[in-house]
Amino acid sequence: MFTLNDYLADEHGIEHDLEHNLLKKKNFSSPKIYNANGNLSRRWYVYFSFRNPQTGKLQRMKNIYGTANNYDSKEDRLAVLTVYRNKLKQLLKEGFNPFEDNSKLIEKRNQKSSDEKVEEFISSDSIEEPKGSIDVAEPSISIQDAFSRGLKLKDKLLSNTTKRSFENRIKNFGKWIIDNHPEKTSITEIDKRLVMDFLNEMLGRTSPRNRNNYRTDLSSLFQALEDDDIIEANFIKKIPVLKSIPKRNKAYSPEVQEEIFEYLEKHDKDLLLFIKFISYNFLRPIEVCRLKVGDLDIKHKKVNFQAKNSPLKTKIIPDIMIEEIPDLSKMKKGMWLFTPEGIGGDWNTELENRRDYFTKRFKRTVKDKFGLGPEFGLYSFRHTFITKLYRQIRKTATPFEAKSHLMQITGHTSMKALEKYLREIDAELPEDYSELIKP
Repeated sequence: MFTLNDYLADEHGIEHDLEHNLLKKKNFSSPKIYNANGNLSRRWYVYFSFRNPQTGKLQRMKNIYGTANNYDSKEDRLAVLTVYRNKLKQLLKEGFNPFEDNSKLIEKRNQKSSDEKVEEFISSDSIEEPKGSIDVAEPSISIQDAFSRGLKLKDKLLSNTTKRSFENRIKNFGKWIIDNHPEKTSITEIDKRLVMDFLNEMLGRTSPRNRNNYRTDLSSLFQALEDDDIIEANFIKKIPVLKSIPKRNKAYSPEVQEEIFEYLEKHDKDLLLFIKFISYNFLRPIEVCRLKVGDLDIKHKKVNFQAKNSPLKTKIIPDIMIEEIPDLSKMKKGMWLFTPEGIGGDWNTELENRRDYFTKRFKRTVKDKFGLGPEFGLYSFRHTFITKLYRQIRKTATPFEAKSHLMQITGHTSMKALEKYLREIDAELPEDYSELIKP
């Protein structure tokens, strides 16, 4: 049985013609009117895209405003923009190319009489636009509204600390758009080129790492907008991550570490206790800042804390640390363990501010006193004592046995993560190999 599908596929090479037409790329999109969803306080305009001869991709052209926004009624603005749109359509059909010199095209048009141009315009308009048809673009959400929507979508997925830095980066990007591209009002007007310009400026003013952090947060926001059908695609994923060499904290030499501890024993015992939680319990500085009195179970020698990679972790408190902790039995469990006034108290400020306080306190009390460079900090004590512990275990154990034992103490979630960390801090060094290279 010869079906209709067979006929259409075979008749006069129709399949080949159809394939040819589908593969042929249009050089421009149909011009559309943006009416700001009827809001007269916003600017209305005509917009279109044209294929960039260098990239081969459709590129959004500058918005066409004309005098439309001088009118105070929706009908008048729409009437003016409809004329602009139809004239633009005709120009594009005649070969107007925003990437080339169109002098010849303009000269050719000027040779026509006014009557011919009017007749041509009316004729093409009646063919292209049936009576009652208005080609107005679907209302597009504003940049501000889109960002607010995206932040709301991300709100429950981020920790308080991450949320603050995330919101600040999005806010800075929004301010940059207002300062540098005030004509951009719709979220659909933000493209890859605009984001690249912003990231390049961040790179010039700060560092590759900060630029990459902005890229990550913007991509996360735009992915949320894509998932919520506010934008078509998250193009920021296609922007490459720059190679960034992070600054590492160095471990202290045994002599310097001992000198620091002896100095703090006399001048700042509370800061010394803070450091010993990093040194003996292998907590990160920010994890120490999160500790409350109730997180320490002295009787059972345990401490509960929020870790980098887990909402709640438990570690033992070694005897060497138990001996250093003052009596907490009469303190309220909800008090912060470390405050500017001493051990156990109220401190109504954000986590980042608490960490910043102890970082600056350490600089004033220790770094300035000992002349230590930027490569040394509170985190350096964690590196110092993990290195010390690992090398001590290695004296009687194989590398695998030593790492397995160490992994339980440090809290690393995998052997691979621990091995990477040990390599970064140069914890494992080879034996003297002089005998191997002697002549």
